[in-house]
Amino acid sequence: MRQPRALPRLFGSLLLVAAAGIAAIGAGPAPDRPVPDRSASTPRPLGQIVPAPASVSPDGAPYTLTPWTRIRVDQHSREAQQIGTYLAGILRPSTGYALPLTDGPAPGGIRLRLSADERALGDEGYRLQSSPAGLTLTARKPAGLFHAVQTLRQLLPAAVEKDARQRGPWQVAGGTVTDTPRYAYRGAMLDVSRHFFTVDQVKLYIDQLALYKINKLHLHLSDDQGWRIAIDSWPRLATYGGSTQVGGGRGGYYTKAQYKEILGHAASRYLEVVPEIDMPGHTNAALASYAQLNCNGVAPPLYTGTDVGFSSLCVPKALTYDFVDDVVRELAALTPGKYLHIGGDEAHSTSHADYVAFMDKVQPIVAKYGKTVVGWHQLTGATPAKGALAQYWGLDGTSAQEKAQVARAARNGTGLILSPADRIYLDMKYNKDTPLGLDWAGFVEVRRAYDWDPGAYLPGAPASAVAGVEAPLWSETISTSDHIEFMAFPRVVGVAELGWSAASTHDWEAYRLRLAAQGPRMEALGIDFYRSPQVPWVSG
Repeated sequence: MRQPRALPRLFGSLLLVAAAGIAAIGAGPAPDRPVPDRSASTPRPLGQIVPAPASVSPDGAPYTLTPWTRIRVDQHSREAQQIGTYLAGILRPSTGYALPLTDGPAPGGIRLRLSADERALGDEGYRLQSSPAGLTLTARKPAGLFHAVQTLRQLLPAAVEKDARQRGPWQVAGGTVTDTPRYAYRGAMLDVSRHFFTVDQVKLYIDQLALYKINKLHLHLSDDQGWRIAIDSWPRLATYGGSTQVGGGRGGYYTKAQYKEILGHAASRYLEVVPEIDMPGHTNAALASYAQLNCNGVAPPLYTGTDVGFSSLCVPKALTYDFVDDVVRELAALTPGKYLHIGGDEAHSTSHADYVAFMDKVQPIVAKYGKTVVGWHQLTGATPAKGALAQYWGLDGTSAQEKAQVARAARNGTGLILSPADRIYLDMKYNKDTPLGLDWAGFVEVRRAYDWDPGAYLPGAPASAVAGVEAPLWSETISTSDHIEFMAFPRVVGVAELGWSAASTHDWEAYRLRLAAQGPRMEALGIDFYRSPQVPWVSG
């Protein structure tokens, strides 16, 4: 794991994991040894990116970046100017070129273009056009322009990710890529409660996720082992409830200023932060901080183990809902995004009747402060609020009854985020020899994480109910950025493709070749990724 390179102050630190393929889709069997990376001398085919693009039309000679290249950006678009600055900050260290920004003519340059007329591109789509005469990135909205920049990065040689000047040529194959996402919700979750991660560690993960067009970061901010966000009206939640973690380490929490810093960095990478306060279970850190939250008025000790299901807020107490109101109000005021996650899983010490009563009272509080409820799929055992999203984390082998409950809610209007634990829980071991992670949901190799269709996964749930996918990373055994990288990469790359690319493009044999060519890029970035034997990795 390498520290992010310095960028203009507007964008803060930068480290984006990049990936692009050089082997043609449909090539022969996997080689016995790593394939040399010849991408520095041969432009990558336009389709050799991750996630797979919607449409690719190769045409003519490549575009070449030169010492005289300028980046043309409309001066009337602040967002486009910021994205242009971001792009220049990526390219300058490795190319050694000045790459000045201009709003005037830039023959042979890179143009970033926003056009409200490009309705077919939607909110996140883009078009990349490459020829010897220039390179144009077009989008209807800034998010699409940002995603176009990520595609451009992947089409350039892996050495573009280096901090120091590298040898070119810096070429992009000729033709057009037109791309739009399958799902609007493409997420990754980071559990900062079991083990605490600093602001810089979270920002680093944001940078890595952004390249793959992931657009949601779900932060699991509270659990039995730690409370990680300052709440002014209940200060001991953070100062006491956040003072430890799994194994008894020192823990930590985010001040409101630090949380805003994370939000700002995520926004600059076009990720929306979805904060989670888990309740009514997974609440020991809160119960230990305030005795009055317990039905018996006695605070339990802080907890540093990994068991689940033993804690619960006191459902009958009126004070419980004053507490929830305060927490939701303060968190909603800090968070500009649409969603607020209220957890709701593994509430084993809460009766079903109390669980339903609790959710009936808490969901309107979320709505009162302008947010849309997200909950783990156990929420469907109560009455999900209108517009709520249920996050499914069951297994292929989960009971038909439980799946039917979720599917019934989906047919009644509840949206679904799919996070099947035996498919895309990033904390599951790859195999029995994986030094990190858990295996309660089984082993999850790279192919298993990729080789399924979210739109057809849950029996009885209409495909139209699927809002998207999210890859959770729980942190019982994860405590460093190297750990995050090893468990997330490359599986999170496949999840990103499941969320972005059309189902018709999903093909393991083709994907593994595009994934294989990411090896040199991840190595250039210092990413400690898992070198799965299922993938014919390209050598640097």
